[in-house]
Amino acid sequence: MQLHNLKPAAGSVKKTKRIGRGEGSGHGGTSTKGSKGQQARTGYQSKRGHEGGQMPIQRRMPKRGFINPFRVDYKVFNIGQVDFLVEKYSLAEFTPDLLYINGLINRTDLVKILGSGEVKSKIAFKVNAASAKAKEAIVAAGGTIEIL
Repeated sequence: MQLHNLKPAAGSVKKTKRIGRGEGSGHGGTSTKGSKGQQARTGYQSKRGHEGGQMPIQRRMPKRGFINPFRVDYKVFNIGQVDFLVEKYSLAEFTPDLLYINGLINRTDLVKILGSGEVKSKIAFKVNAASAKAKEAIVAAGGTIEIL
């Protein structure tokens, strides 16, 4: 076998479709675009979701639900998780800034403490919200809590 003898496998190379190069090519005349109509014209573009004049599905389906613009979403931490996080990231206090620095929350996230579990370490909390049970548990463990 030599370089000048190499050929591609049979059937692996196809001729390109040369559009608009005469009737003999099989792709002449209308250049595979059918006859007349918008899609045969140059510069044709179809909008996403267009169904050829039929009412599109997003307009046929009923509207459902309600989006409350006043909803406040919190990143939630249970007091049972706090000891593990304080130990792992060696936090002096539990604040949104320190949580952001350690990659636990995003910059704009609000932090809420919930009362599931038990807290063993005496630590200061500065958070956006806390449940009543969580406040009691933190104060009982000797820590302090400040709502921002």
